[in-house]
Order: sequence, then structure tokens, then C-alpha cells
Amino acid sequence: MSYLKGYAVCQWLAGCLFVLLTGCSLGESKFLAGDLGGVNHTSAAINYFSVNGYGGPNISPYGSRGGMCCAMLPRHWQPGLKLKVEWETDPNPNAHLPPLGTDAYRVAYAIHKTSYQQHSVIVDLPPYEDRLCALEVHFLPCNQVKVSTSCWAYPSPNSPIKEPLEMKEPAVCPK
Repeated sequence: MSYLKGYAVCQWLAGCLFVLLTGCSLGESKFLAGDLGGVNHTSAAINYFSVNGYGGPNISPYGSRGGMCCAMLPRHWQPGLKLKVEWETDPNPNAHLPPLGTDAYRVAYAIHKTSYQQHSVIVDLPPYEDRLCALEVHFLPCNQVKVSTSCWAYPSPNSPIKEPLEMKEPAVCPK
């Protein structure tokens, strides 16, 4: 009797393994996944950002962060594909606030938070091949955004984004 139970368990496990293996090969996925990261070329902190609803990390002034999983893009690139990038900035990320957890902190933070700014832009999705290494979002002065799908991450000389990391906001932004 125990032999039959053991045999049934083995058959069940083999069946589960078969379903798992065939489930992965039922056809080509319509999407590619890649890490989502960002590079902040400005003096403001990026509190958060998203690309087509996929959330990215917060980024310190003149900093970069990556490795957030995942941005999903169509498997096959074609001209005219767009991305919606949304983000929130803290223009005064080095504000001195009272000690954390105090009533004074809560009041000061509420006042500080009123200076946060929300932004949104539609950008072209750059070409990519049969794989997607990452989607790298660059935040530039004047609320400009550039996006890279290159496997060469910034600041590699092979990266398609060449702007310096520490960029200054001009007195007047172009329209």
C-alpha cells in the first residue's frame, strides 16, 4: 500500500514538473522584461518615478540607482512607441528638519513637502534588439527626460546618453 502511495506521489511530482516545463515553452512572450533604473543629472532629489506605471527607485541629487525589477516592453521594437514617465522632485533635499518622530518634525515635514513637484512627460522609446538589458531614465535640467535601452549603463563611454552628471539648471528653460 505504501509503495502505491509513493508511486502516486512520484507521478504527481513528475506531472507538475511537466506542466511547469511546458508552461515555459508555450510560445514566445509578447513582452521583454528589463531592470528599471535612473540617473539624476540635477540638484533636486527624485522621490520616486515610474515608466508606464512600473515604479523606479528614488534617486539622490546627481546620483543614480538601478536594479528595480522590472520594466515590461514589447518584445519587438517598432517606430512610434512611447513611454509615459512620471516623477516627483524635492527641490530642497538637504533641508534641515527637527529630530525624526517629534511633533516639530511632523509639522516641519508637512511644510517641506508642499515644495515637492510632480512632473509627467511622454518620450520616444529608443530602439532595442531581441533582448532588453535595462530601461535607464535620465532626469535632466528643465524637467527634460532621456531614456536609454542600451546594455551600456551610464557613465560608460558606450552609453548613448552623454550629458554630464552634475548639470546646472539654466536661468531660463527652453520651451
